Amino acid sequence: MTLLAGENGSGKSTLVEAIAVAAGFNPEGGSRNVTVSTRPSHSVLHKHLRLVRGTHRPRTGYFLRAESFFNVATYIEDLHDPEISAAYGGAPLHERSHGESFIALVTNRFGPNGLYVLDEPEAALSLRGNLALMRRMHDLAAQGSQFIVSTHSPILLGYPEAAIYVLSDDGIIETPYEQTEVVEMTRSFLSDRGAFLHHLFEDD
Repeated sequence: MTLLAGENGSGKSTLVEAIAVAAGFNPEGGSRNVTVSTRPSHSVLHKHLRLVRGTHRPRTGYFLRAESFFNVATYIEDLHDPEISAAYGGAPLHERSHGESFIALVTNRFGPNGLYVLDEPEAALSLRGNLALMRRMHDLAAQGSQFIVSTHSPILLGYPEAAIYVLSDDGIIETPYEQTEVVEMTRSFLSDRGAFLHHLFEDD
């Protein structure tokens, strides 16, 4: 379980996108068989990465990119293939909420011995949804799957024994959970919301 954290613009999404493309996934998301392309905008970073593979080759995999999952869902529906639809839970993804479609994806499409690259999957998820995703990730990791996840979520960053790398102007630094900025700020807000907001709005 590898988690990437950092402020907006730090390069998390660019890095996970490059890893996904280098691994053979579609830049807009999906499996290696998805060919949807609405607007090519991915960087050339993938050309400069070398993926180091272990002795066991992944049996399956998926690149979940929150910002373009709508396009992938449309592509899946337009195939009109009952077998593929069943792999996503049967019901059309567009007939579910954004969060429900994410959970349907990880529950039905993700399987053992897979490589899963997720870019800010918390974008559509409630707190309960984050916890449901974490549980599914835990089950799949126990079945030989590997996850590389870009996230702002202090919930997902709390995954036990995950390797957390923070991207910033100082580079890419492995950082303990408690020392990540998002965890420190969330803790500060929850422990004394009044004081936090006072400092935030003190110029008003």
